[in-house]
Amino acid sequence: MKISYHGHSIVKIETNGNTILIDPFITGNELTDLKAENENPDVIILTHGHSDHVGDTVELAKRCHSLVVAPNELATYIGWQGVQTHPMHIGGSREFDFGKIKFTQAFHGSAIFTEDQQIIYLGMPAGVLFMTEGKTIYHAGDTALFSDMKLIGERHPIDLAFLPIGDNFTMGPEDAALAAEFLQAKTVVPIHYNTFPPIKQDPGQFIGMLKEGLNGKVMKPGDAIEL
Repeated sequence: MKISYHGHSIVKIETNGNTILIDPFITGNELTDLKAENENPDVIILTHGHSDHVGDTVELAKRCHSLVVAPNELATYIGWQGVQTHPMHIGGSREFDFGKIKFTQAFHGSAIFTEDQQIIYLGMPAGVLFMTEGKTIYHAGDTALFSDMKLIGERHPIDLAFLPIGDNFTMGPEDAALAAEFLQAKTVVPIHYNTFPPIKQDPGQFIGMLKEGLNGKVMKPGDAIEL
């Protein structure tokens, strides 16, 4: 299984002959190495409805006939746009032919802001546990630190965790380092930083904050890990 990082919160997983994209914010993302027209995901997983996470989902899903898996309200909204979706929600899990998905809680928001200054609420934000080939990947989405991360790590031994460190809108490096301690993942990768001025961070500084025994890895856009 190959897992690659592509700037902001984009994670690509290639497993069992399928390509899964998490939060494909490609167009308008100056840090990504991807081009939307070159991507052909079989599955898109969304953590919440903000534009820097939904990104190119609708266009990709229509062109590639991708299945979009998302929290219920967001999945419904995306489905209204002519896309095949599978709605789920926090605490629920589902076994697909490409792997098992379970949504976890996340403390954040989820909405679309329209040009006529309306806010469309899209339900609760979420994190994602993706389990396949005997491995577990955790994408925390956008979230604050919360103590139940301990429970997530205890119930689902995590091989690879992607944690936001940008601060301002999510956890900052200090809280993310504590989250890593709570989760006890084998490897932790920082995400959601440096895309915009308010979330400017030094990922190396975050790695230096990790307690002894915790393995942190800074991934540049395009870097990959084999599990």
